[in-house]
Amino acid sequence: MRKTKMMLLGVLLATAGAVSAAPATVPTSGIQKYELKDFIADFTHFNIGDSVPAMYRSQEYNIKQWQLRNLPAPDAGSHWTYMGGNYVLIGDADGKIMKVYDGEIFYHR
Repeated sequence: MRKTKMMLLGVLLATAGAVSAAPATVPTSGIQKYELKDFIADFTHFNIGDSVPAMYRSQEYNIKQWQLRNLPAPDAGSHWTYMGGNYVLIGDADGKIMKVYDGEIFYHR
């Protein structure tokens, strides 16, 4: 019985060591590597949560074919626009920046 307990303890310790040896972060892959927290457009520095100028909220700047640009589907009440070489997801009502991807995402394969 004691030998069985010792073997079980050994297996538990070995398993715990293997789990803690796993990397803490997952390597960036796919479109996540194009995600930005801030950017510059029209000589202005923008961050997530900032409001964009009114012209970027207009239908003229609304990107309807987001799939062709390798962008994820916009959330309800939001749309993609293009600012300073970047794709920016903004709220329809307030124009607040929700997400930003570098324009190079267009070439993502």
